[in-house]
Amino acid sequence: MSSPPWIRLVLVEHHAMVAEAIGMALDRAPGIEVVAQAGTIAAAVADAGRCQPDVVVLDRRLPDGDGISAIGRLAAAAPKARVLVLTGEATASVAARVVEAGGAGLVVKSSRLGELESAVREVAAGGVVFAPALLPGVLDRLTGRAGQLGAALTARERETLLLLAEGASTDEISERLGVARNTARNHVQHVLEKLGARSKLEAVALARRDGLLD
Repeated sequence: MSSPPWIRLVLVEHHAMVAEAIGMALDRAPGIEVVAQAGTIAAAVADAGRCQPDVVVLDRRLPDGDGISAIGRLAAAAPKARVLVLTGEATASVAARVVEAGGAGLVVKSSRLGELESAVREVAAGGVVFAPALLPGVLDRLTGRAGQLGAALTARERETLLLLAEGASTDEISERLGVARNTARNHVQHVLEKLGARSKLEAVALARRDGLLD
């Protein structure tokens, strides 16, 4: 009987100690090989394109943007890769965003390494990994029963909204997103218009109410 194929994995995590612990644990797991580690979305897309992994374990919060918003870019770079998102807190709205973006699962960072290993194997085999308690909320959002306040936001506008929630100024948003100040100001204005807000503070309050910042 032939042994199952190795799972080639790219790990995307910008906290060095966390990345080292997860990388070592997964690399030691039978049948899993960590072929690259990245700390930013840009590096992850490059590594995915170069290595063509089976699975990408993707941190949700990265220095150059929201990991969930990058799933499409990763899929374009490595079409066969399944994306498993790591998050500090799993909610139905976060899980729905992962599904909508084409991700295969969501794992809480506080999970044991054995649970992460099992999740990697599950998505590599074609399955999906979401906590059962989240599924009703995910279905509600995907079928349109939940609020659609942020449905029109682009990926870059979602990133802008997350930065606004952190208290970032327009200049800081410009620097964090790597865009001109006028472009950042336009992103902020579009967020306010699409959320029906009159100020940055009101936009963040509305977004929190509708679960857009989960």
